[in-house]
Amino acid sequence: MSSGLLDIESLDRSEIEAILARAHFFQPAQGETFRRLDALRGKMIVNLFFEASTRTRVSFEIAAKRLGAETVSIAAQGSSVSKGESLVDTLNTLVAMRPNAIVMRHESSGAPRFLARHLRIPIVNAGDGTHEHPTQALLDARTILDQRPTLEGLRVAIIGDIAHSRVARSNVHLLSKFGAEIVLCGPPSLLPHEFEQLAPGVRLAYEMTEAIRDADVIMMLRVQLERQHEAPMSAGEYFRFYGLRLEHLASAKPDVLVMHPGPINRGRELSSEVADSQRSVILNQVENGIAVRMAVLERILNPS
Repeated sequence: MSSGLLDIESLDRSEIEAILARAHFFQPAQGETFRRLDALRGKMIVNLFFEASTRTRVSFEIAAKRLGAETVSIAAQGSSVSKGESLVDTLNTLVAMRPNAIVMRHESSGAPRFLARHLRIPIVNAGDGTHEHPTQALLDARTILDQRPTLEGLRVAIIGDIAHSRVARSNVHLLSKFGAEIVLCGPPSLLPHEFEQLAPGVRLAYEMTEAIRDADVIMMLRVQLERQHEAPMSAGEYFRFYGLRLEHLASAKPDVLVMHPGPINRGRELSSEVADSQRSVILNQVENGIAVRMAVLERILNPS
């Protein structure tokens, strides 16, 4: 972790458990706000986002400031990349200004790892193409553990645009390290067979009822139209076959958790009745993003 956080796949179980435990420490008690600490006082973190983001970008900014660090946020349209400068030159320019870490989101899979080989500065992957989104999987795990004693043996259904989902890939890598049973479900065109090879305990399903049966956790995914040449079906048709509705929950465990990385598209991926139900922990995921990213930033920049 000293060189940054690039993916979940390369982390071992003990590293994941350490991050989740530290995130639990940072979680505020009921009715309280996040505590302010000085662990990263004097550190500077650059948030470099080449794709649109609200939850992840703001969450990293708040996490850094809660730890006493300073932050600078740069969007793609506001950077020299928009003027034709190469990504490596842009990053080298930023590194010359001596920040302590760079949090980076990029549309190209593998971009953070490529840059990590060329730059002597920790890089945190905030999402790269269709590859991984490690802190999302960590905050998802933290959210599950707030409601369940362990990740061991859980049956998790991940439903939606699997093909383009870095969230699905990171969650498969994380949950499989704890022996969870993972069912991936979506339209055939968005459910590549390669995902079966990612980890043991992964299987594919094309019917919602089959995927959700006896599930402990249901993770819905956003349909990433910006990564598709054409939508696989209309919003209404997609909702009919792959949208989560209240009647589906009867097939799952009575205390099933409903999750979504956001932004949610009501009436396409899930109904408002489900999104706003007592089984939904979607807003808990958002809140836990701060605690998890505090744990990641502290571990990278103040590992003692």
